[in-house]
Amino acid sequence: MNAQTPITRQAGLDQLDAFLREGAADYASMRNTDLGPAAHPTTSALSPYLRRRLLTEHEVVAAVRSALGERAAEKFTSEVFWRTYFKGHLETHPAGWSDTLALIAAGRERLDAEPGLRRAHAAAVEGRTGIDCFDAWARELVETNWLHNHARMWFASIWIFTLRLPWALGAAFFLRHLVDGDPASNTLSWRWVAGLHTRGKHYVARAENIRRYTAGRFDPAGLDENPHSLDEERPPRETALLAADAVPSGDVALLLHLDDLSPETLPIGGRVRCVAGLLAHADDAAEPVRAADRAAMRDGLERAASRFDCPIVPFADGWADGLPVVTPWAPIGPTASALQPGVLRIRRLWDEVAWPQSSRGFFRLRSAIPAVLDACAVPEHA
Repeated sequence: MNAQTPITRQAGLDQLDAFLREGAADYASMRNTDLGPAAHPTTSALSPYLRRRLLTEHEVVAAVRSALGERAAEKFTSEVFWRTYFKGHLETHPAGWSDTLALIAAGRERLDAEPGLRRAHAAAVEGRTGIDCFDAWARELVETNWLHNHARMWFASIWIFTLRLPWALGAAFFLRHLVDGDPASNTLSWRWVAGLHTRGKHYVARAENIRRYTAGRFDPAGLDENPHSLDEERPPRETALLAADAVPSGDVALLLHLDDLSPETLPIGGRVRCVAGLLAHADDAAEPVRAADRAAMRDGLERAASRFDCPIVPFADGWADGLPVVTPWAPIGPTASALQPGVLRIRRLWDEVAWPQSSRGFFRLRSAIPAVLDACAVPEHA
């Protein structure tokens, strides 16, 4: 997987089909193994499509449960719900995002002011630390815009606890280069590794674990395997989940964005008269990621025009010609920040049911997975 892979709904459906045929049955046993960029993927590789909702969580979980049955699909289903959890948690803890942006800005100021930190940071992002696995992953990330999920955890842990670099700068490095970079999953995963998301419980990269789950490709030396978790003065405070807007029954203009490009299944009541696209990339996103975003947006707009038999219009002042503008709910991140007041934000049933269970730890949502699947009419099997 890399940013040269087409990021369209059809490409996502093809990847889902390949996963069901070739990897789904072994997912639970192989998902933690990183065999390298040239090997057959040991994960589903569906995240670039889920991140933009070219595929929805509902249809992906339904397809895997249909193919494998409820029990065999349990691990995959749980991992998809981690994505849902992170979005719902950030929606109810918005300071988790704004605080991270502030820490990134502060970290960049430190890079300008502290030559030692600047040299250490450059060595890390350029893959020159001398830690074999970390350097390989840094280069892989920049070259392919992708990293195995387990490698992301190891990388973040080494960045924070061995190299002692500011964690928010590591999160920014990921979001700049990952073709599946998701504001919620990325931010809260880095916080979790650091021991901030679940306070005092951090993730430690261990040399033996890396050797084992990379099939001996790496033999890292010098890792700090006994670090203390990070702490913060004020953890993000929980706030009430904002309510979605009611969907108007008359004619509307549809605004698509990078957080939801499945217009065919949006709960729209009225007739869509025109559609436009809002491209709000992550801050400082690399050009391959921006290109993937543009391709995904083109695909979403073309399918919306076909589905609703309406024209695609440029996103500019007056584009809606006075019609009410509806848009899929944009979770906290660049798109939500770019949306103008007055846009009607509609929420999918999946999020409406799951996000209220995501305000605390993941296991609250995990226990509610059967209820969410039942509410969304996801079948147990074919």
